[in-house]
Amino acid sequence: MGEFSGPSDPAPDAGWTDDLPRKGFFTDTSICIGCKACEVACKEWNHNPRDGDLELSGMSYDNTEQLGASTWRHVAFIEQGRERIEEARASGQQLIDLGMPRVGPPETRAAAQTDTLVDTTPPDTPEFRWLMSSDVCKHCTHAGCLDVCPTGALFRTEFGTVVIQDDVCNGCGTCVAGCPFGVVERRSDGTAAPKTDKRGPREQPDVPNVGVAQKCTLCYDRLLDDETPACAKTCPTTSIKFGDHDDLVVTAHERLAELQAQGRTEARLYGANEHDGVGGTGSVFLLLDEPEVYGLPPDPRVPTADLPEMYKRVGMAMAGMAAAAALAFVKGG
Repeated sequence: MGEFSGPSDPAPDAGWTDDLPRKGFFTDTSICIGCKACEVACKEWNHNPRDGDLELSGMSYDNTEQLGASTWRHVAFIEQGRERIEEARASGQQLIDLGMPRVGPPETRAAAQTDTLVDTTPPDTPEFRWLMSSDVCKHCTHAGCLDVCPTGALFRTEFGTVVIQDDVCNGCGTCVAGCPFGVVERRSDGTAAPKTDKRGPREQPDVPNVGVAQKCTLCYDRLLDDETPACAKTCPTTSIKFGDHDDLVVTAHERLAELQAQGRTEARLYGANEHDGVGGTGSVFLLLDEPEVYGLPPDPRVPTADLPEMYKRVGMAMAGMAAAAALAFVKGG
């Protein structure tokens, strides 16, 4: 077991000696168009089953709703009206509208063919905006799920990522509670739900790995073949960037500086601070509002970060109890 908090290089900390660069994602939400291509590519490559019975959630265009055992990439649609916009602008923030998802070939590909630059400057909007963000496992520097797993089902790869071994996981769920982001989930086959509804019998497709904890692996199988993860490979706007973690953090800071130079003072990075409660994350995000707006904890902290202090206090308590017992024995002698 390595360190529990602070800056660290996770792969060497886990005992890897390959000296490979840490891999990760940089998700730039300012150019996400909400197409959900990453969701589909993730499901197809990893053979993840569908979620539920394909019913409309009523939550804008977001029917998958959140990350889960069968949804390792989730694109959130966050609608904000005039009240939220005025509230934010009263605090000096300028808001960003990503617009409606567009149909047709991606502008970035057309630009690559014509050698012209695409304008990625987000427009202002006074009435309404959609914020979109493709969420994924954070592959934390200090991963609570990994630290608390009692069976060794989770392991740190040579790329610094965290992977669950299906055949080792016993479904205890300890990792579910250990993740400060609510990413890890045990897969269900839905057998507790009714088998019929007003439309008649419901289709119940076969679901693999029932009861086993599941989450994004950062396409570990593809990394072994020097391939880009499926979601990043598919993203038509390069909103999801894959590469060496340190390089991606530099790119994220450059993009942040670019937006703030345009007066987009609400832009901020998430997961790029190696001094936060998880030692920074392998998946870094550029957000256009507070983390809570995206369903992210504002100050994530791995539950095992306090173990050294807890051990110290337990040791002091045990020493005190031993001293008290010895004193009682002497006095009663």
